[in-house]
Amino acid sequence: MGKEVGGGAEAAGRSAGTPLDRARRAVRDLLRATALAGFAVPQLLLLAAATVTAVLLGVGLGVLLVPATVLAVRALAGRRRTLAARWSGVAVREPYRPLPPAEPGLKGAWQRCRALLGDPATWRDLLWLLVDPVIGFTVALFPPALVAFGLFGLLQPWLWEPIASADGNTWYWWVHVTDPGSARIAVLLAVPTLLAGPAIAPGALRGHTALARALLGPTARAEALAAQRKVVHLTETRRDALTAQAAELRRIERDLHDGAQARLVAMGMNLGVAERLVERDPQAAKQLLAETRQASATALNELRDLVRGIHPPVLADRGLADAVRALGMDSPLNVTVTADLPGRAEAPVESAVYFAVSEALTNAAKHAGASRVDVQLWYQDGTLKAQVTDDGTGGADPSRGTGLRGLERRLATFDGVLAVRSPLGGPTTLTMELPCELSSPRTSSS
Repeated sequence: MGKEVGGGAEAAGRSAGTPLDRARRAVRDLLRATALAGFAVPQLLLLAAATVTAVLLGVGLGVLLVPATVLAVRALAGRRRTLAARWSGVAVREPYRPLPPAEPGLKGAWQRCRALLGDPATWRDLLWLLVDPVIGFTVALFPPALVAFGLFGLLQPWLWEPIASADGNTWYWWVHVTDPGSARIAVLLAVPTLLAGPAIAPGALRGHTALARALLGPTARAEALAAQRKVVHLTETRRDALTAQAAELRRIERDLHDGAQARLVAMGMNLGVAERLVERDPQAAKQLLAETRQASATALNELRDLVRGIHPPVLADRGLADAVRALGMDSPLNVTVTADLPGRAEAPVESAVYFAVSEALTNAAKHAGASRVDVQLWYQDGTLKAQVTDDGTGGADPSRGTGLRGLERRLATFDGVLAVRSPLGGPTTLTMELPCELSSPRTSSS
């Protein structure tokens, strides 16, 4: 279930402050309750659309309408969750199951339809469409209705005669307004009626939010299943991380053994020979020393490349944006990099995004036949995002190759996700998202 965020602080805030502050908050909540009552209009429209979709589902046409209808309902429910957090300090998490990748065409539409209808949260959203326009509408509309009725009472000295002459209802609460005296009594009753609207508006807002949380939040069983899926996901990503770490260690050992280590051993042997030749054949000793110096420079470059493959110095010194720009300059493709990062993420997260973008650029150059790549980096809603778009031939599919699967595993270690959009003929767009917090200020301009 959703949890209350800052509920205690907000409750304290309601009771604190000057009477004018409390009056302003009450009027604000009155306006918010009125806005929530307006949800009934799109709810009823979507309920009618869902009914038509259900009827057409029996003849097969509804298969094409179910995704659009359900996603529209989810969008409206998502807006209500957002308002619950913003106006009442109550966070209502989305309870939906992740949608499996669907095939194109009618078969894919049927798979998506089955997945949406098989999600219990879909039916709870439909229950919300049924219940909220009645109960929620009544709760939300009650405070503004009291205000309107109070204003009506204040106008009784001028309205009762026209109403009576039109054979209308001249009762105000329990007072039968038939003369100026009873109209003044109605005015006295109208004052507390008018004030009651803003007074009960905060409670009505909390009640409406409680109904939304009960219907739109995850159930206890869904929370348990989500926790179970989280454990499985963490187990898989931990295994993948350990496997990747072991493979990386083997690569480093192999590169050291075949590269710098072999050169260092050869350098030691050359120095030993040069030591023996320095008096007997100084010219040969000088030649060996020159070769050793060249080998030392080569070994140093190999060590630098090896370090760059573990954690590039530019990434540590300048940050993710400049490191990706350096990748773009080294790429044979025409790479454009735009970045809007107001701070630095943790080093492992930056490293994961860096190498994911690096692999995406490599794939675009080797397999996609691309000539131009656009890389975008930005931070939004607690998530570091990267998008790589190339103008290649498209047709990239994570299920048919190890490259994209490797990207997915690299990002999944940090609870990140990879979205692939690659129609035949291109373009291919890879969108990567990693939840993280930014700490230090930016070190590079965008």
